[in-house]
Amino acid sequence: MADGTLAAAAVAAPPAAPPLGTLLRRVLALAAPTTLVAAVQSLCQLVEPWLAARQGTAALAGWAVVLPFALLLQQMSTGAMGGGVVSAIARALGARKPEEASALVLHAVVIALLFGLAYAVLLAGFPREILGLIGGAEAAEAAAGYCAWLFGAGAIPAWLANTLASVLRGGGRHALASRVLLVAWLCYPPLAWALMEPAGLGLAGAGIGFAAVMVGASIAMSAVVLAGGAGFRPTFRLPVATDRGGPEAGRVNRWRLPLQPALFGRILSVGLIACAMATIANLTTILVTARIARHGAAAVAAYGVSARLEFLMVPLAFGVGSALTALVGRAVGAGDWATARRTAWAGALMALGVTLGVGIFVGLFPGPTARAFSADPAVAAIATEALSIIGWALPGFGVGMALYFAAMGAGRMAWPVAAALSRIGLAVGGGWLLSDVLGFGLPGQFLAVALGITAYGAITATAVRPGIWSARRPAAG
Repeated sequence: MADGTLAAAAVAAPPAAPPLGTLLRRVLALAAPTTLVAAVQSLCQLVEPWLAARQGTAALAGWAVVLPFALLLQQMSTGAMGGGVVSAIARALGARKPEEASALVLHAVVIALLFGLAYAVLLAGFPREILGLIGGAEAAEAAAGYCAWLFGAGAIPAWLANTLASVLRGGGRHALASRVLLVAWLCYPPLAWALMEPAGLGLAGAGIGFAAVMVGASIAMSAVVLAGGAGFRPTFRLPVATDRGGPEAGRVNRWRLPLQPALFGRILSVGLIACAMATIANLTTILVTARIARHGAAAVAAYGVSARLEFLMVPLAFGVGSALTALVGRAVGAGDWATARRTAWAGALMALGVTLGVGIFVGLFPGPTARAFSADPAVAAIATEALSIIGWALPGFGVGMALYFAAMGAGRMAWPVAAALSRIGLAVGGGWLLSDVLGFGLPGQFLAVALGITAYGAITATAVRPGIWSARRPAAG
């Protein structure tokens, strides 16, 4: 009897989590290509404020007003709803359901088309009205053409390209997804420069350049996925076993409609929460920008430089985070929560290594960093002040973002939501308290932004523990 009990316990006991070194190698193998693309994308996008500043302070302020919406487009399509796609496909493959993974592709594409259309209608249709509420009439007018091209022609292709890249990542083909996106982002800076300056299109040229490279990326990514690049070929019809008994029982002889609510739910259950969090993150920047707008266009432009570097942590952390979503999702799909938690922490350490250098450099050299983006003395002075305070919080933000992507793979989103809410509360409410009530002005607002970033990283990290990341809790969070 004792032997039988011991044998049963051995069978029931979960497997031991692999050593940290093994997990670091797994994360690195998947993260390396995506991190390379993220680094190239970040460097290419850092060209934007430099090119905008060459058009004048009004154009830089216009670019800064559009920035939160452009970042929201990228974050939703790549890391938020894209993370939902990665998580759903990784879980299906981890549970040995390749047919479900194949069917999820069509559902992901439908979601991408609808979200891209919403961006195009709202931001290309009403740029002056929406942007004017945030940065004032001058900045909105300078940005109107840029916004119309960026979203009107670029939103749907960007959503499709990033969604299909997520399909590849969900299948563990991170390097393949990265190769396509790498070519697109390398083409963007010279094209944006050529359209803005030699062609004389100004800030609108950057929007046209973005749309052009995203159209190319979406076409290339579609061809790769349809050819089976994710390890499976997408299917557009779902087989169902016959209801008849006898020798024909279990045979497939009829088909469901191609779109199924349950498969939309696999993606949206994670993706919608993550999109809400991306919205909150960018709403933080929007509301802080609106608060700073009363200090003039130079202050708006300066905070745009700071926000660009703040959100630089997102693509850098995404390189590690996309690997965590897939690896954690597969571990959870297999019921191995110990490996899921240990993998998340391995990725957090790796994200810290990636983002620490940026944060230290910006914190130690805020003046040269600010002057690299604007020659306007007023803009550079305010940006220097902002970076000297916010720069030190950037590494913690990178760690928080990596663990947020890991939480998507685990389906444990409640604590990351709380972290996002704390960030907006501190950045906006704390900014009002420090800047207006206590009279610290712009430095008080910048300190509040740094405190919000720090709280986000700390709260997200607190959640990755056995009491929350375990099979005893429902998968929704």
